[in-house]
Amino acid sequence: MEENYTIPLKYRRIENLHIVFWLIKDLCWCLFYKPLAIAMVVPTLIIAAGITWQTRHIRTEFFHNIAVFFWIVANCVWMFSEFYNFSEKIMFGTVMGKELSILPFSIGIAFLSYYYIRYKLFKK
Repeated sequence: MEENYTIPLKYRRIENLHIVFWLIKDLCWCLFYKPLAIAMVVPTLIIAAGITWQTRHIRTEFFHNIAVFFWIVANCVWMFSEFYNFSEKIMFGTVMGKELSILPFSIGIAFLSYYYIRYKLFKK
């Protein structure tokens, strides 16, 4: 028999609200509407951090939510690089502005890699 996973309703409501802010941010980025896109960064990141904190006792959720948090950070770095015209500008060595998002993307991947290697591959 397969285990069921349940999430408290208050967590689900916050996650759903988080999706709304995230979509508004990305839509405004796509439409190049800077004020609202930038304004949506704050609630999107705050809620992502809150979700991560709430799930800190559920290992799989915690690691995935950390990755989501860093995904959003990377997404915001990329967005800012486009909004403020440094996406194609060389920032460090040969790294362009939009490529600065590689760091937070990589941090998220590192957390997930650790989780899957430690807890899934070796089943600890």
